[in-house]
Amino acid sequence: MRSLRRPSVPVLLGLAVALAVLAGLLWRPVLGSDDRPSGSVTLSTGVTTGVYARYGQLLRVQLARDAPGLDMTLTPSAGSVENIRRLISGEADFAIATADSIAAYQAGGGEGAERLRACARLYDDYMQLVVPADSPVRTTEDLAGLRVGVGQDQSGVQLVTRELLAAAGLDMDADIEAVREGINDMPRMLEAGRVDAFFWSGGLPTSAVTRLAGRLDIRLVPLGDLLPALGGRGPHTDFYRAAVMPPDAYPDIAGSEVVDTIAVANLLVTTEDTDAELTEQITRSVINGRDRIGQEVHAAQRVDLRTAIYTQPLELHRGARDYYRSVKS
Repeated sequence: MRSLRRPSVPVLLGLAVALAVLAGLLWRPVLGSDDRPSGSVTLSTGVTTGVYARYGQLLRVQLARDAPGLDMTLTPSAGSVENIRRLISGEADFAIATADSIAAYQAGGGEGAERLRACARLYDDYMQLVVPADSPVRTTEDLAGLRVGVGQDQSGVQLVTRELLAAAGLDMDADIEAVREGINDMPRMLEAGRVDAFFWSGGLPTSAVTRLAGRLDIRLVPLGDLLPALGGRGPHTDFYRAAVMPPDAYPDIAGSEVVDTIAVANLLVTTEDTDAELTEQITRSVINGRDRIGQEVHAAQRVDLRTAIYTQPLELHRGARDYYRSVKS
């Protein structure tokens, strides 16, 4: 009886390797479904009563749904300008900043400006000039000689305020008494008569303005007439556009009506060094959370795949780009 030949050792090894590779290919999709980023990430937002802070809180909730192993820490700030500097210094992984603040930082030769990248265009900030309802101020020019809240140093609102005042023929440092406070303090100061007016740049509605309208009769001064004069004052002014605040933005304001103003886009920003998979996940959560976040931050309802990719003056981070390509394929 003829004996059977046993396979040689090399043949057995080759078969084992082939089976292992095949098993890996078969299992990869299953394992990939749980292969989400984990660890911790920091998002720099804004003042505690502003829309940046609330947006950050709601994004953190969405991220917990999408990637439970990823913990997001929120850090308050003065606003866009400080947020950009935190990104460059490494104090934050992600931040929210206005397009004009980013353009101004680039034009001013800000350190590390070339490293900035965007994840998504979020929503627009609306410039708001708030005065008591019985104030004689009807136009920006009427602020001459008055005490005016202009926003904190290193805030995006102060950047826009300076430009708006200049467009109205006023020097922020000479023609008004500039009060450098943020939205956390300016409503109380207006209510107490310590300022005559204040500027604010934020999504609609801003909760601090809503609460103020419940305690004090206030009015919003139109700013749209200043848009033509803003052009040519620097590359950052190219990002201002005409906008209107609808009556239902602040329904408690006496005699509320459509108010002409200017708006500027907010971007979710990071740096080119941020991990691509992490950035892809954060971007995914921005889009996934649109409806939930939009229930409280109404402007966020406009975030969608068509608008999110328009992140001028920044190019998209490669991780964000991977996300948009994956959902469009």
